[in-house]
Amino acid sequence: MEETLKKQDAELLQLVTFSIGEEEFGVDILSVQEIIRMMDITKVPRAPEFVEGVINLRGKVIPIIDLRRRFGLSTRDHDKHTRIIVIEINNMIVGFVVDSVSEVLRIPASTVEPPPPVVSGLESEYISGVGKLEDRLLILLDLNKLLSGEERDMLGTSF
Repeated sequence: MEETLKKQDAELLQLVTFSIGEEEFGVDILSVQEIIRMMDITKVPRAPEFVEGVINLRGKVIPIIDLRRRFGLSTRDHDKHTRIIVIEINNMIVGFVVDSVSEVLRIPASTVEPPPPVVSGLESEYISGVGKLEDRLLILLDLNKLLSGEERDMLGTSF
């Protein structure tokens, strides 16, 4: 048991951290393909409400999801800090609009706890854990649960 705890302490999670409103989130760096500045997004008729549209990124058409809308938060105008995090989820490339990208963090796996039933009003099904940092909490997102299978299928066939 003690050996397991030492191993868990030694295991570091590498996360890309970003903000949406007052909350700070993290996703596994291995899922992130790139982080780009906001660009023109082409609206797509009859797309789900949280889909902002599509972009052409080096010849690939990528659906763009507004995480504010996905989490049921009020929308806000994009500014110079707004970024698109390009992520691969189940062999599909998707862009997520976030308010700002903070940093790349390495935190010990032992500092992550399972999510409480309700975290800041967000549906906890999207949350894989909460990282305890010295002066703040970091909400870790489960990218595979961010889109349902039906939504992934719809995004895969719509674009």
